[in-house]
Amino acid sequence: MGEGGHVPVMLAEVLGALAPADGEIMLDGTFGAGGYAQAFLEAADCTIFGIDRDPQAVARGKTLAERFGGRLKMLEGRFSEMRTLLAGAGISGVDGIALDLGVSSLQLDSAVRGFSFRHDGPLDMRMGGDGPSAAELVDQADEPTLADVIHRYGEERHSRRIAGAIVTARQRAPIRRTAELADIVAAAVPKRGPRSSRGPRGRSTIHPATRTFQALRIWVNDEIAELRRGLAAAEALLRPQGRLAVVSFHSLEDREVKRFLGQRSGRNAGQHRHAPASDSRPPEPSFELIRRRVGRPDTDEVAANPRSRSARLRAARRTMAPAWEQGEVSP
Repeated sequence: MGEGGHVPVMLAEVLGALAPADGEIMLDGTFGAGGYAQAFLEAADCTIFGIDRDPQAVARGKTLAERFGGRLKMLEGRFSEMRTLLAGAGISGVDGIALDLGVSSLQLDSAVRGFSFRHDGPLDMRMGGDGPSAAELVDQADEPTLADVIHRYGEERHSRRIAGAIVTARQRAPIRRTAELADIVAAAVPKRGPRSSRGPRGRSTIHPATRTFQALRIWVNDEIAELRRGLAAAEALLRPQGRLAVVSFHSLEDREVKRFLGQRSGRNAGQHRHAPASDSRPPEPSFELIRRRVGRPDTDEVAANPRSRSARLRAARRTMAPAWEQGEVSP
């Protein structure tokens, strides 16, 4: 259990997949509230490195480290930079890596971070302190770019209407608050949504702005590219028999993890029947799947923590084969 009683999603399943042992070095690449790292420290006499791009999370980790006699070491940065960050600490390989993707509950519940329309605050959405905020991107991007981002990262079918409404609204005044943006989106989306988003009595089960806020957050933090770089870094950093566990919360993330592990385990490395013939063989599998099917939280966990309902877990174990070169990776 992390700060403020926060319980990380699918903790038992992640702990089972990574199975920390005495003397091992583990990495929590998305430290957040520290729930996974604390569980690893309590499960074995291991050393944990925690990485987070959020300075507040790093500060929380340093407080937690005092309880574990130096076995927890915090590093500030992106998890895609894990090899460089750990090299600076004299570490060239680890035995397990946990990645809990997306925004943390602590960030989501903080109005001043601007991630959620449920708490009015500055339209920020930055996980770290670098780069343009959501307000700046919403103010500067042209209408086609906004529509593309909202459609691609939010899978929102009304993306063009929403982008048009944002551009019209910002001509009157800059959009600076989360509540402002949520109201603009809600007014642009037709009242009767698709059946898949409606409850048994015909009422929508999600707020109309949910997908737009997700899309902007992913865009602001470059999350999909970050994930791709992070998975490749984890492949290079894990020792043979090292374990990787990734928890994702929406289909875009899970699709990337599924594709990566499917490729690296040889499960989808076969040649496409319409592709040109080639004598080249794919590299040896660098991972073997720990669980072939995606893991999902059970009904008890969803009842206790509704935010866990969309969580998906994929886990794999490193083989003796070298990490793939980027030129060997198909899109």
